Amino acid sequence: MSLAAQGIDTGDTAWLLAATALVLLMTPGLALFYGGMVRTKSVLNMLMMSFVSIALVTVVWLAAGYSLAFGDDTFGGLIGNLKHAGMSGLGPDSVHGTVPTLLFATFQLTFAIITAALISGAIADRAKFGAWLVFVPVWALLVYVPVAHWVWGPGGWVLDKLGALDFAGGLPVEITSGASGLALALVLGPRLGFKKDAMRPHNLPMVVLGAGLLWFGWFGFNAGSALGANGLAAAAFLNTLAAGCTGLLGWLFVEQKRDGHPTTLGAASGAVAGLVAITPSCGSVSLLGALVVGLAAGVVCSYAVGWKFRLNYDDSLDVVGVHLVGGVIGTLLIGVFAVKEMTGGTEGLLYGGGLAQLGKQLVAVVAVGAYAFLVTYGIGKLIDKVLGFRADEEHEHTGLDLTVHAETAYDHGVLGHGAPVGASSVPSAQKVKSQA
Repeated sequence: MSLAAQGIDTGDTAWLLAATALVLLMTPGLALFYGGMVRTKSVLNMLMMSFVSIALVTVVWLAAGYSLAFGDDTFGGLIGNLKHAGMSGLGPDSVHGTVPTLLFATFQLTFAIITAALISGAIADRAKFGAWLVFVPVWALLVYVPVAHWVWGPGGWVLDKLGALDFAGGLPVEITSGASGLALALVLGPRLGFKKDAMRPHNLPMVVLGAGLLWFGWFGFNAGSALGANGLAAAAFLNTLAAGCTGLLGWLFVEQKRDGHPTTLGAASGAVAGLVAITPSCGSVSLLGALVVGLAAGVVCSYAVGWKFRLNYDDSLDVVGVHLVGGVIGTLLIGVFAVKEMTGGTEGLLYGGGLAQLGKQLVAVVAVGAYAFLVTYGIGKLIDKVLGFRADEEHEHTGLDLTVHAETAYDHGVLGHGAPVGASSVPSAQKVKSQA
């Protein structure tokens, strides 16, 4: 056994292997969550946008993404180098802390995957699948990878120079995906019938199942970010559970008071909002802080999802209202509720730390949000100009499942387009596919 391999802790490695699998499961969970929220005519397209992100981001990450995000800094905290492009030089004995570097790289890959997939919710029902296939790898390299280096990479300016804290991804995952989703929603414009037609979730049990899988995977997301089987992982685990619960209760409280009905969709959305907010702060706040962070996200996000109707941007599945707003809440509240027992020294405003840390968190939020929005808007506009990003009006009206994938999620989806009972759906699907 090499000296490097002797530095590998088997307990930490076993936990991170499990955590990596949990985080990867979050993307299929997200596919179900999003798939249940759209109408029957675009369910499969929504699922596909998440699943294809797994393949696209993996290829990009292994080729250059990991090296640029976690390689040695080259430009003043902005980006890493290409020393490990193609995972060069990273054998089974290479160690990152107490775990194999290859495992650490895979764990971080799962974060990049779900971040890209999250954006799809903002443009549900109306994006060309081919344009999405181009967007995902370009976006991963130009937006996610640099931000990941800023926050977690060696020499990254957000952590090393600014001193802002982000334990598990409020900045690279939640705020980046939310700001990027807003940018793409503006590039594509609203869905046909936005603010006129009812666009209710077609399958709430699927939504709840997806939310449950997301919650399950989130324990790997947050507690796994401790990179070890230790007390910090246990605290992050408990904080994650607590914030998800208060997020759920906060959203239901608002619904009951505002609408008179606590809904299933509200319960699922509230839990996700709480989990989003605790992501950056789970390794910085006490259990009491986690309860407050989750509750704040559940209440505020339940109102934020309605902003799109007043401001006239069509964020189809509330990526902005939940992930951007929830990510901002969780990242900023580190500056209020951080405790030295969790951070190793940094304290928030309520624990005698003053306004300094809150100011650092605010700078990081504004910088990351602005960068993600502007670069994504540019990428989206370029793809729209070259390939066209918005689906044809006829395809959008008919549904992307049949027009793009030549499939339907349910038999009645085909019958709803005029096929006689008992007729085969194959000729119709082939005809539409040829037209597409």
